[in-house]
Amino acid sequence: MVAAQPALAQGDARQVPQSEAEVQLSFAPVVKQVTPAVVNVYATKTEQGFESPFANDPFFSRFFGGRDMFRSRPRTSQSLGSGVIVDAKGVIITNSHVVNGADDIRIALSGGREFPVTLLLDDPKSDLAVLQIENANGRTFPALTFADSDTLEVGDLVLAIGNPFGVGQTVTSGIVSALARTGVETGNFDYFIQTDAAINPGNSGGALVNLKGELVGINTAIFTRSGGSVGIGFAIPVNMAKTVAAAGTDGGVLVRPWFGARLQEITTDIADSLNIDPPHGALIAEVAAGSPADRAGLKPGDAIVRIDGIDVDAPQGFDFRFATKQIGTDVNLTYVRAGEMADVQVAVAAAPGTAADEVTDITGNTRFAGTTAQVLTPPLAQDMNLPFDTTGIVVSRVAAGSPADRMGLRAGDIIVSINGEKIDDVGTFSSLVSKRTDGWQIVLQRNGQTIQSFVSG
Repeated sequence: MVAAQPALAQGDARQVPQSEAEVQLSFAPVVKQVTPAVVNVYATKTEQGFESPFANDPFFSRFFGGRDMFRSRPRTSQSLGSGVIVDAKGVIITNSHVVNGADDIRIALSGGREFPVTLLLDDPKSDLAVLQIENANGRTFPALTFADSDTLEVGDLVLAIGNPFGVGQTVTSGIVSALARTGVETGNFDYFIQTDAAINPGNSGGALVNLKGELVGINTAIFTRSGGSVGIGFAIPVNMAKTVAAAGTDGGVLVRPWFGARLQEITTDIADSLNIDPPHGALIAEVAAGSPADRAGLKPGDAIVRIDGIDVDAPQGFDFRFATKQIGTDVNLTYVRAGEMADVQVAVAAAPGTAADEVTDITGNTRFAGTTAQVLTPPLAQDMNLPFDTTGIVVSRVAAGSPADRMGLRAGDIIVSINGEKIDDVGTFSSLVSKRTDGWQIVLQRNGQTIQSFVSG
């Protein structure tokens, strides 16, 4: 009796192995094709040593041997990762966490030859970075082609290539264990390919490829209790890497589209009330006035279920796909309102910029010197997980070692009031903190908590 074979979708080139001989086929041809395009990445960072506040005091310098007694030496650290050449001119994609803050970055080809590289773009929000090989003298490099990560299916065979633990280039095989995996908590786009191909420290930034040798993902993270692979690895889908690579080679500035709506998960109860079966999509909880979502007529309570014909499984999936769209185009959204399905075109546009009069740098003889503050706009409020109508100013930067830093101000603090006066614009803030006074009674919000403090002048 011959067992029936599982049917394949028409036109699908993927095949289930039919015999032991087919199972034993080698990955070697694909490995030979892709490994020359995977590099080792070495990033060196120098961290400044601590300086005591007594370093410039002549009394202490006289009795304790000069300023060096009050300083610790700068410390050099090196991170090790992997990268993928995606353009024959030497453009490389890697993880942001591999190169972030590095003073010097070098790469080594699979054959061992090293090159210095320039950082074209570092994007911590996606945990991706773009590098350019220097001193190539007109040389071209083997490069991988991008696949469409939306065509991946659970069960597809994949290979992971990288430099785990610094032992040298290593290839592991596995399958796509899951798609649209969330909860990994690296970068802002919590949307990953899960694979059981072994990924270890040092693999970060390396390639996840299909059996055509096409790049489908950038290996990024693992779940582990031991420090090594337990068969649960995560890769950033390559469709995000395409967007970041294009921005890196086009001036090194990445401008992301802004939708202007806060989304939440669709629970079983919500799905039942909207006739969505099975539960999926992203429910609009809040819409910013004047945003692309608002101009398209979307409202709180609408449930987005498809974007350009692709099902939206969760809010993270929508955020990921919308972020890969090109500014100046339109996307088609399918949504459900009161149980009825409809389509709408939404413009893909950048978030409104911050005007010059909405930002201030505090300098001079004040405890707030070293503070950069700006008006809290709807896009910024969304980044900080605040309601769109939140007003006030937010501390966007505090210079290290500045009076503001020593006073305890932190980036992300929202200044609510000073000396009883509500702060709604940077002009009021700058005027109040620059005045000579015995002190300031400050009310601010930090991580959702309201803090009241008195700072002496």
